[in-house]
Amino acid sequence: MKRKSFVTLILTIAIIIFLAVVAVTGIQIGGYVVKPLGTHIKQGLDLKGGIDIVEEIQESNVDDETVNRTVELIRERVDKFGVIDPSIQKEGNNRIRIQIPGMYDQQKAIDFIGKTGELKFVGPDNNVILTGKDVKDAIVTFDQYNKPQINLTLNDSGKTKFADATEKYVGKQIAIYLDDNMISNPVVNEKIPDGNAVIAGGNMTQEEAKRTAQLIKSGALPVTLKVASVKTTGPSLGSDALQKSILAGIIGISLVMIFMLIFYRLPGLIADIALVVYMLIVTYVYIGFKVTLSLSGISGFLLSIGMAVDANVLIFERIKEELKTGKTLKASLDSGFHRALTSIIDSNVTTLIAAIVLSILGTGPIKGFAVTLTIGILASMFSAITVTRFLLKLVVNTKKFENTKLYGA
Repeated sequence: MKRKSFVTLILTIAIIIFLAVVAVTGIQIGGYVVKPLGTHIKQGLDLKGGIDIVEEIQESNVDDETVNRTVELIRERVDKFGVIDPSIQKEGNNRIRIQIPGMYDQQKAIDFIGKTGELKFVGPDNNVILTGKDVKDAIVTFDQYNKPQINLTLNDSGKTKFADATEKYVGKQIAIYLDDNMISNPVVNEKIPDGNAVIAGGNMTQEEAKRTAQLIKSGALPVTLKVASVKTTGPSLGSDALQKSILAGIIGISLVMIFMLIFYRLPGLIADIALVVYMLIVTYVYIGFKVTLSLSGISGFLLSIGMAVDANVLIFERIKEELKTGKTLKASLDSGFHRALTSIIDSNVTTLIAAIVLSILGTGPIKGFAVTLTIGILASMFSAITVTRFLLKLVVNTKKFENTKLYGA
């Protein structure tokens, strides 16, 4: 039993250290490369830099369904920028916040997001033949003169309407409008029954054609938007904030570990190892759930570290009290964990309730703080109650560390 516990303890600690090193530095085994975990975590606007735009809906008494539809259409448009991890959230009843990491051209973003994208095919008698709802897809191609054009694929309804219209207006012009601006006015040469239309002509550049096609595919916004605020965070500012946050985190965690080691000795060392497990768990959860980490999120993470240690402090103080009453080391360990459990659960659950409420009702930095704090609380309870107890039991079962002074008694 002693030998088995000792081998299990050494093996467990070795695995934890190995996983921690791999998490920080990465590893390459043959042709397989594991990157550091930090490279897999999404960074918020304040860390990566980019544009933060708040759009205000001009119409009054807009229902939630319309606002949610607008958010989704904006999300589709922003996704077409090719940026990574944009954030589009509703704020209040009539505002939408759009955060686009890695983009710094304010006017381009405002113009693209705010356009209604309403497409209309209008006959010579001013009757609307097609709208954007009749378009299934829009892609940029090039004609025989290598000039960009937009190929439209119509849905079944649009195909029928367009076939009838082109048959009716042979030899006449069908004007194509986008947001009430005429972008093409081609002459119909023959009936087009296959549901394929082309927007061409003029001096349209490839970039303009691409943007127009994207607007058409995104559809018309159901409301009118006005920019309420816009700001840009430079990449250097975000990088500097990240580096300072990492440094602050390293200093804070190091001081916490030193404190635990000095005041609680062997249990403090075990708590430090459990803290490493806690940080690994939190990091993997961030990656798995695609959490976007911001400065406020980092503060929530660091706060939860303090709470993880706080649980260990309660447990170790209980163990010391039990040892002073003359109980054996194993009995003191079991009794200490049992008696501290209620206090740990009570303190963490109350904080967890507040964090969940903030994550539901909060927006922006408040929500980011609440989400990381919630994850941290759950992980800290697991590491303090399960990991610390498992490691301490292995230590006690080895019979090599029975001196109560090692436990601060």
